[in-house]
Amino acid sequence: MRRAAHQLLDRPRVLDDPLAIPMLGSLFVLDSEHEAKPMARAFRAFMAVRSRYAEDQLAAAVARGIAQYVVLGAGLDTFAWRNPFPQLRVFEVDFPATQAWKRTLLAEARIPLPAALTFVPLDFERQTPARRGGLAEGLAAAGFDAARPAFFTWLGVVPYLTLDAFRVTLETIAKLPAGTAVSFDYALPPETLNPLRRPGFQALSERVAAAGEPFRLFLAPRQLDAELRRAGFQRSEQRDSAELNQLYLDGRADGLRLPDSGLCKLVTAWA
Repeated sequence: MRRAAHQLLDRPRVLDDPLAIPMLGSLFVLDSEHEAKPMARAFRAFMAVRSRYAEDQLAAAVARGIAQYVVLGAGLDTFAWRNPFPQLRVFEVDFPATQAWKRTLLAEARIPLPAALTFVPLDFERQTPARRGGLAEGLAAAGFDAARPAFFTWLGVVPYLTLDAFRVTLETIAKLPAGTAVSFDYALPPETLNPLRRPGFQALSERVAAAGEPFRLFLAPRQLDAELRRAGFQRSEQRDSAELNQLYLDGRADGLRLPDSGLCKLVTAWA
C-alpha cells in the first residue's frame, strides 16, 4: 500500500514500482488526506527507501557475479517482475498462505509469473535451534545452488520473529559461500527512542498486535553487530535515518524525509 501510494504522490520517486498498484487491484484506495499526515509520509518514505536500499545492494552484488537472489518474507514484493538482470534467478520465501494470497492477486490482475521466479513456502518460526534445516532444505528443493553465493533481502520481517528464529536464519545465510550477503531492517528498543517518537511507535505496536503479528524482537546496534559476528558474517554496515536521508532524500522539493530519530535501521552483512 505504501509503495503504491509512493508511485502517485511523491516526485521524484525513490523506488519505481509500476506493479504495486495493479497487483493490489481493488484493495488499493488512495486516501490523500491520510497520506499527507507526517507519520504516514514518514512510513511511506521508509518503505520506498528500504526497498531501494536493498535493491541497490542487490545490484552491487550482481555486478560482482551473484546470480541467485532470495527474498525472505517476500509478501507482495514486486522485484521479480521488475528484474533488470537476465542472469538473476529469484526465489521468494514466505508463509504458504501469504504466497497463495499473492498468487490470487496476481491472477485477478492478470499478471503472469516471471520465468526466473520460484516460490519457496516456509514458516520462519518453525526454524528453531532444534530444527535448523528449514530454509536450507526449502531452497534446495526449489533448485537453489548452495555451492554458489547468493544475495538475500529480509525486509519487514525481523521485528516479528523470536530471537531463535532470527539466529537460525542468519546462521543459514552465513554458511553459504563467500560473497553471500543479506540486507534487512530491524527495530530499535522502544526505550531508546526519542520521546517524541514513542507515541507513534506505540500506536504502530498496538495496530500490528491487533492484527495478530505483535513486535517481538528489538535490537540495539551493538547487539545486532554481535549477533552478526556470532552467526559468522565477516563484515557489515548499518544505515540510520540521517544516512538514508542523505543517500536518497536530500534536496527534494516535496520535503519527503525519514524522521531523524528513526524507529529502525537498515543493515547489510557479508559472509
